[in-house]
Amino acid sequence: MSSITIYGIRSCDNCRSAIQWLSAHGIEHTYLDIRDDGLSDELLARWQQKEDWEALLNKRSITWRKIPDVDRSGLQPDTARQLILNYPTLLKRPVLEFGDRLILGYDEINYRQLLSKT
Repeated sequence: MSSITIYGIRSCDNCRSAIQWLSAHGIEHTYLDIRDDGLSDELLARWQQKEDWEALLNKRSITWRKIPDVDRSGLQPDTARQLILNYPTLLKRPVLEFGDRLILGYDEINYRQLLSKT
């Protein structure tokens, strides 16, 4: 299996569940906290090549609701990426990156199907 990196934040229940699932299944991984370790423009651009930019945005987050409508409207890939860089908690979490694959969010069934094939 290729190396797995999980991006998230400590206070996120879905991130904790994903880490617990990986650990329980003996899957080695590296955890990076997007608040502490940050995100780069290059990393987000790479993810946007694998996933639609809208899928990367957590529009159900408190952070999203606090952003003025003028900043949320008319988003394009570059402006969405900049918004996530400015407000890392807008990122749909957790993000699992391994090889050329990317998994957004935590779904045990999805993890089981995709990670068992690697």
